[in-house]
Amino acid sequence: MPHERRTETSLYEPVKRYLEALGFTVKGEVCGCDLVALRGDERPIVVIGELKLSFSLDLVLQAVDRTTACDEVWLAVGPRGHKRLCDPRVRKLCRFLGFGLLGVSSTGSVEVVVEPSPWKPRQDRRRRTRLIDEHRKRIGDPARGGSTRQPIMTAYRQQVLACAASLADGPRRTSELRSVLPNAPIILLRKLPLFSSATGTAGSPESSVGSMS
Repeated sequence: MPHERRTETSLYEPVKRYLEALGFTVKGEVCGCDLVALRGDERPIVVIGELKLSFSLDLVLQAVDRTTACDEVWLAVGPRGHKRLCDPRVRKLCRFLGFGLLGVSSTGSVEVVVEPSPWKPRQDRRRRTRLIDEHRKRIGDPARGGSTRQPIMTAYRQQVLACAASLADGPRRTSELRSVLPNAPIILLRKLPLFSSATGTAGSPESSVGSMS
């Protein structure tokens, strides 16, 4: 039987389970991050996770780029990279940068190699807010962390599809759509040709909305 080729997505579920056990809500592929985890409501703790089959400079550089948008960064490395995780220099580097480091085995067990330290750079509030908004607006967890070369189902795309579904049975007013889709006016302005009237009269987003053409 041929050996199954592992990808970064194989690390997602074990790391997600680990963070959920710590009380986080985890979603994959949020604003370019392999995973984002939130805990708390009013001012949530924000954790960004990056998944790689082996430990590399690219992984570290990716993590450095994430630091201003979150409270903690966790690096998760697959079985292929476990030899590097035993290197004391790797552990020292993660401690120096304040990153958490996880080792994921071939059976899906997760080992904490390095706990994240309290060192914190200056935060990018706009980027942090964007992460929280996208995480909270996204319905369910439609994208597996570590996915590449395929479209990501963002919260905006979910709302566009919901708007299209609402118009499938005929015209509706924007006020009706707004009750279930707060961003309906914005979506209609951007996607006006898609939601144009079958009669050719689209109207404005504040007027009655035509059926799907």
